[in-house]
Amino acid sequence: MINHTYDCHPNDVENNSQALDGLRALVVDDDVDNGILIAFILALYGIQVTTVSSAIEALEIIKECQPNILISDIVMPQVNGYSFIRKIRNLNTTLSMIPAIAITALATKDDCDLALASGFNVCLIKPIDPDDLIAKVKKLMYQ
Repeated sequence: MINHTYDCHPNDVENNSQALDGLRALVVDDDVDNGILIAFILALYGIQVTTVSSAIEALEIIKECQPNILISDIVMPQVNGYSFIRKIRNLNTTLSMIPAIAITALATKDDCDLALASGFNVCLIKPIDPDDLIAKVKKLMYQ
């Protein structure tokens, strides 16, 4: 099990970082480097990040870490992102309503449409643009 928790907030991050300071994110990606990169970007804005490398791990810890936002890869072994978000949406807790961002290298409109139909609120294409990721997080958290 790969589980990293990041909590850093350097002073050189530009304005608006306070809006995200203290939020908790769960990042799910079987590519460890992608998970670390996303976690690093989020942590720069004061978001406390937990990363795991599979949907199964995420389902095991989501109730414990109580994230405010979920960011998940789509293509993963065992349980893909589509099935994962359906499981989240069927939970009998308030976590079933968690804002969720799909991250995918599958760059077709149909793939993003399927992600949205499965229960994600937003779909982003890899490679992730850090500014776009932060803008989507802000929009989901404060719309």
